[in-house]
Amino acid sequence: MLRLKTKLIHAGISGDPLTGAVTVPIYQVSTFKQDAPDKNRGYDYSRAGNPTRNAVEQYIADIEGGKRGLAFASGLAALSSVLMTFNAGDHFIISNDVYGGTYRVLNQVLNRLNLTSTFVDPTVIENISEAIQPNTKAIVIETPGNPFLKVVDIAALSKVAKEHDLTLIVDNTFLTPYWQNPLELGADVVFHSATKYLSGHSDVVAGLVAVKDEQLGEDIHLVQKAVGAILGPQDSYLLLRGMKTLGIRMEEHEVNTKRIAEWLTEQPQVKKVYYPGLESHPGHQLAKQQARGFGGVLSFEVDSEELAEQIIEKVKIFQLAVSLGAVESLISVPAKMTHATIPTEEQTKLGITPKLVRLSVGIEDVEDLLEDLQQAFE
Repeated sequence: MLRLKTKLIHAGISGDPLTGAVTVPIYQVSTFKQDAPDKNRGYDYSRAGNPTRNAVEQYIADIEGGKRGLAFASGLAALSSVLMTFNAGDHFIISNDVYGGTYRVLNQVLNRLNLTSTFVDPTVIENISEAIQPNTKAIVIETPGNPFLKVVDIAALSKVAKEHDLTLIVDNTFLTPYWQNPLELGADVVFHSATKYLSGHSDVVAGLVAVKDEQLGEDIHLVQKAVGAILGPQDSYLLLRGMKTLGIRMEEHEVNTKRIAEWLTEQPQVKKVYYPGLESHPGHQLAKQQARGFGGVLSFEVDSEELAEQIIEKVKIFQLAVSLGAVESLISVPAKMTHATIPTEEQTKLGITPKLVRLSVGIEDVEDLLEDLQQAFE
């Protein structure tokens, strides 16, 4: 059995059998010549299937331990397509520590199709059980969550899901298959905003899904084909290339993030640091049990909104931007950026304030990053 770093290089479809090319070519084509009206060579139209996209889909299935993989135009296209396999009147239980775009698509788009949602803190399993309704069909979580890095017990939640015949859907964007494999812990569906760590270079917008059940994979593929929320061949190629270096990047992200998290805990202006790699984080032990690493994202709360504004204005290496997971370090204020779509009163309930700053720590020299934060604080 291949070790993970080797598997990241050789998973899925390796090379091109036709020419011997060691990487999968970009099949920049919309349609394919057929041998007869009812006979093709595996492909007929790129919305239904494309060799470059197929390589990505087989790759994510392999590294997540799934039976089927699917590639979409974005992470939200991936999640939306999964949820569109359900029926009008169905109900979902959603982690309350989720990306603002997830909140938006559930409350401003899918709700129009009579797909309803209840948001709860999933770190307390009883909250999930209490939220189950007769029409509940799925549980959707992020772990670690966004922006407080809450850690959810996937195995325990899987037991609840199975007891009530619910589908467990896990967003694995923050940890990636290098650190965490939700399907092995009992999840039914795992999805990624592949724009983030899987691509790793801020040059692709993409979403990936892996499932354990062949029929569920076919159901999602039907939505993918019918709706057309597909990943194009150029982006598929870039994503494949990015994922091959995932292991070495994730290790460097984590080393840098832990150093910065520890430094932040020593700053008097910092009230709290949210990072599962810190022993003080309430999810630290659980994270150690169900994952192999803690990731490269942290959040911290400072004394005042003015200080938060000063920090984001004065940093020179950290770039003020939405998104995360790339080789360069990014900084954001979730209340005004990634989670701005969540109403203010809901943000307040969740504890998301303008004093909360989120870092996506890149792979630059960590001493430069620490010096950058130091001068910004001062």
